[in-house]
Amino acid sequence: MPDWLNTALAYFALPDIGLPAIFVVAFVSATLLPMATEPVLFGFVKLNPDQFWLAIVVATMGNTLGGMVTYWMGWGAKNALAKQKPVKHLQWLKRVGSPVLLLSWVPGIGDALCAMAGWLKLPWRGVLLWMGLGKLVRFIVATAFLLWVPDGFWQALLQRIF
Repeated sequence: MPDWLNTALAYFALPDIGLPAIFVVAFVSATLLPMATEPVLFGFVKLNPDQFWLAIVVATMGNTLGGMVTYWMGWGAKNALAKQKPVKHLQWLKRVGSPVLLLSWVPGIGDALCAMAGWLKLPWRGVLLWMGLGKLVRFIVATAFLLWVPDGFWQALLQRIF
């Protein structure tokens, strides 16, 4: 691996820098900006395996709060466009309700689900609960899987990329 990459990984592995970085990246990636939390989370946990659960909680909190920002943006958009006709194709979401936000982590549809939940003014407590649960399970499964893959695989992959 190049020295600059080792230096960057070591810098972000520090608990006083790494955990806030995880939170910020998780928060931003749950809004309408396309980012991925997993590389930062995985890099931190790989270098600090004793902080697995703390990093998972920090990523979940940041990602859930970012999803709630998207929810409130949807809520505000509905209020701003109150004179518009009801959107018929969103009624399925209203029927399913907050549990659909277990899928709020899915790339491509997760942010839209959060915004639509706000647009439909689904109860925020249920939204927060289901969204947080979905994101928690995602981070646990993804990070555990990445840690399970042998180290040689990641080193070979990084050497091919860099």
